[in-house]
Amino acid sequence: MLKVVFTAEDLLKVTVADTPAPLMELVLALMTLQRHDNCHVFGGWRRRTIRNLPVRAEPLLQLLSPAGIGPLFLDPPSTGLDDGLAQVLATDRAVVEAELRRICASGRPRTAWIRQLAVRDRHAWRILEQAITAAHRHVLAAEWPRLRSAFHAETAWRTHFLARHGLERTLTGLSTGLRWRGMSLEIDAPGVDREVTLRGEGVVLLPSLLWAGRVLVAPQPAGPALVVYPALTPLPLHDNDTVGDPLAALLGGTRADTLRALTKPHTTTELARALHVSVPAASVQARTLRDARLITTHRDGKAVLHWCTPLGVSLIAAPAAEPVEAAGRVGT
Repeated sequence: MLKVVFTAEDLLKVTVADTPAPLMELVLALMTLQRHDNCHVFGGWRRRTIRNLPVRAEPLLQLLSPAGIGPLFLDPPSTGLDDGLAQVLATDRAVVEAELRRICASGRPRTAWIRQLAVRDRHAWRILEQAITAAHRHVLAAEWPRLRSAFHAETAWRTHFLARHGLERTLTGLSTGLRWRGMSLEIDAPGVDREVTLRGEGVVLLPSLLWAGRVLVAPQPAGPALVVYPALTPLPLHDNDTVGDPLAALLGGTRADTLRALTKPHTTTELARALHVSVPAASVQARTLRDARLITTHRDGKAVLHWCTPLGVSLIAAPAAEPVEAAGRVGT
């Protein structure tokens, strides 16, 4: 279990990120690439991305665990790739050594390249620079406009939820396996026994469109800690055209139609008929929304019924919010 201990000052300074963090999203995408869960969401994306991943990008996979563990110097606060990459390359040797020791102690093999990174070998760091650039170009560059749009839909909804329902429900509703006890947020994390004590600098809630694992916590050397959580709708489920429909911008068009249909109970067959899709396709949509806790599924005799949870109903009823482009610095 991961336990995050808040101070009163931290609770007064909880905010939602106003812009996505490119290097953070890249690192999380490469971690997701190595996972084997959520195949109905990420399966196609994984196959396409792995099939065409440039050889130059592959060294990054040595540093990143599918469990969400990687060196913190890989994703510093930045406004873009160039700014972030410059910060990565300028990382102090002592920080590099400490972070590489930490990830290797967590199970990453201490390869020859990692040993060379630790001693600031010039050639090894040139390989790292090329790997980050190649991975960003292949994984994120073309998707960035769509990712930003989905990010702003997510943060507009999360800000609305925070204002309406308060801090405890917002924090425990970021994902499954979260509990609030006293002044602490407890996060189910198999194999992890760690306590993070915040310092009164506050917390920024940062959604990721390409991460579906547990909630991650990244304390910063200066400034607020980051709480990184999987967005309500991952990027592979977002449609390209959701203009004029805030709910579709958040969930994707098909998921939005599914959620609206389930304000009344439907069986999977009835849902398929209402959406004009196959029964297996309707089942996938229901499972996705159930995983996000927007609908619930119960057996009623021989029938299996799906319908909205209170969270799903509140999402449908939420007023439209216009996301604002911002130039704030958010990252980890």
